[in-house]
Order: sequence, then structure tokens, then C-alpha cells
Amino acid sequence: MNTSRNIEGLEIEPFSARSVILSALLGSHPPVLPVRALVRLAELFDIRPGTARTSLSRMVANGELTVAEGHYALAGRLLERQREQDEGRHAITREWNGDWITAIASGDRRTMAERRAFRQAMIGSRFAELRPDIWLRPANVDNPRRPDEVIITRGPIEVDDTADLVDRLWPLAAIDARSQQLIHLLTAHRAEVDQQDDRLLPTTFTISAAVVRFLRTEPQLPNRLLRNDWSALELRPLYDDFATAFDQQLRRFFASE
Repeated sequence: MNTSRNIEGLEIEPFSARSVILSALLGSHPPVLPVRALVRLAELFDIRPGTARTSLSRMVANGELTVAEGHYALAGRLLERQREQDEGRHAITREWNGDWITAIASGDRRTMAERRAFRQAMIGSRFAELRPDIWLRPANVDNPRRPDEVIITRGPIEVDDTADLVDRLWPLAAIDARSQQLIHLLTAHRAEVDQQDDRLLPTTFTISAAVVRFLRTEPQLPNRLLRNDWSALELRPLYDDFATAFDQQLRRFFASE
């Protein structure tokens, strides 16, 4: 099955030089790769070496990467994003006692950058926005890191209908449908990854990026707030197997330099 014909529904924009570089580094542990490997990888996406090198320079200037002796490494907020992605791949197993965590931005004169950073932090911590500047989620996780001028509370809340609140916070039907779509694509493309054909790397990258993006923000709600056939529970182990084969292919590709 040629999976590349079946990924249009993922609604992922074509990979730019920056997105290829980020995907490669975010998936690397430690997140450091030589310039020649990143440029060669970009060429598989029909990105010219000069374009890739220009993007690398811009990312260093923007504080997204650091460079030393021809090796580029993630920096700043992107290190936090990698941590969020790694955490998203592991299922939360903590029992839920019914408490909720609420995060409220209390500052009145926050800059646009501060507002954007707060929003990104909440999404990365799998919170949902009840109304502007008020985010919450069930307390089956640790409290998020608290930025300046943010109030975080943890404890019971009183609502008329907990299920209705969950539905207001998360579009559960749409999230589950997306998970099922990703399961189908992982299953269909798994045999192609085993072929270790570098020509298939762009398709594998696209599917992997879609799954990682999904798992980074999938809410991981307590089981009693979910329906019994919540498909994300199946997606994680499937992706672990897929990612192992993908990582092996990438290591071989980079080592061939």
C-alpha cells in the first residue's frame, strides 16, 4: 500500500526547511545533529542545500538553535517542546481523586508575547481554555510550571454536570476520530518503514509529525471521563513500535554521511 497517497487528510502543511530541521532535532536525543546530516535530509524534501543553510542561520539568530563545531542543537522554548512531546508519548496512569487544576492569568498588562507564551504553556500541559485566561484540567497530572502573574489552584470544583464541562473543554469526538485516523495510517505504513527505503522518509516524517503533534496535546483525561474505547490508548503503543523502526532508519541515514 502506498501510504503517501493517503495522508492528505492529515492537514499538515508541506515541510519547509525549518520544519524538517525541527522535526529531526525534536526527535533526536540529545537534540544535536551535524549540519551535513540536516542539509542532506532536507534534500529528500526537495529543499536545496542553500535554503536549508539559510534556515539554520535564521534559527540560530532567533534563539531557536545553537551551533558549535558544525553541530546544531535545540535551544530555548524548543527544549521545552521536546519535553512535552516526550511526555505525550507516555500514558498517564495516576489515579484521579476528582480534583481539578486551574490556571488563571492574573496580570492586567501582559504583552502579546507573554499572552502567547502562557497559551503555549497551557496547551503543552494539556489544559483546556474555559474562557480567556482561565485554563483547567483534571488533576491526574502534576501542576504545570507557574509563569509570573499566574495563579494555580488544585482541588475539587462544583459543577452541575462534569461530563458537560469536559465536553465544553475538549471536542472529544473529533479527538478520537483523529486518533483513529492516525492508527490507520501507522498500521498501513508500518511495513513500508521496515523497507528502510530513504525515498519513503518524507512520508514517514509526515505521519510521525502528525502523531507526535497529536500526542503532545491529547488531554489524557482520567478513564472515568472517557468512553471505554478511547482510541488514543491504542495509538501510543502502536507509535512506540513505529518510532523505533523510524529512529533506526534515521540513524542509518545520518550515519551514511
